[in-house]
Amino acid sequence: MDERQLDILLEQAAERGAKRALERLGLHDEEAGNDIRDLRTLIDGWRTAKKTALTTFTRYMTLAFLGMLMLGAWTQFNGKK
Repeated sequence: MDERQLDILLEQAAERGAKRALERLGLHDEEAGNDIRDLRTLIDGWRTAKKTALTTFTRYMTLAFLGMLMLGAWTQFNGKK
């Protein structure tokens, strides 16, 4: 067996293995491309929501901290009159 034949056999084996793996994952039909795109969209949406939630939480915590500082300053200055 020469090197070219070995390459052909390896390529065929790799294709069979890939097809088998896709079948096991349920991604072997015509809709597989759409399924992958939908999953990517879902993951992107999740990442965006997570980032937005973290940003919102940070803003509210900062606002609460500044509000407490203002309240403390107000009570400090209000009590000195």
